[in-house]
Amino acid sequence: MLICESNVIEDYLAESDEVDLSHLSIREKASEILAKSANEEEFVRQSYEFVRDEISHSWDIQSPRITRKASEVLYFKEGICYAKSNLLCALLRSGGIPAGFCYQRLTLGDTPDTGYCIHALNAVFLRPHQKWIRLDSRGNKAGVNAAFSVHEEKLAFPVRESYHETDYPQIYSQPHPKTIKALIQHTDCMTMCLHGLPAEL
Repeated sequence: MLICESNVIEDYLAESDEVDLSHLSIREKASEILAKSANEEEFVRQSYEFVRDEISHSWDIQSPRITRKASEVLYFKEGICYAKSNLLCALLRSGGIPAGFCYQRLTLGDTPDTGYCIHALNAVFLRPHQKWIRLDSRGNKAGVNAAFSVHEEKLAFPVRESYHETDYPQIYSQPHPKTIKALIQHTDCMTMCLHGLPAEL
């Protein structure tokens, strides 16, 4: 069960420093996707697939650049999950779709001895279905196959409770401060990914 941090739906349409949805590039990209979408659900799916497939995950391309604001992520076409979730949220909100942030606590590597990190994804409110769904735009690769789905979650990482991984149920209206702090405090993305991500909320 997902739990909204706020009961005010407008909070999930608001702008912030990271979710800079009024930036010209964000508005133009959202308008471009809207023009190709037959309905609201199609706009959400296409926005999600754009961020998932066209914005590289920094670790996958071994890039030292750190992006944070949605407009930065769109401009450089790269970012870690925290940054990519900012972009997807901005695009959806620009198109009038309520969107928020969700988190998982996952092992940093394949096993618990590697430590833990917080992983970011999005929640989106689909008015035709009157429900929130979670979408993970991290980017697919071998062993990761996230997809848009209304009725069955298809996230990048299934939580393994035996490894003490956690699915946080909250839908935050803005990015969690710990994730933003990590992006602001570091200057090299690879170092941040290995040693600077928060281990819990």
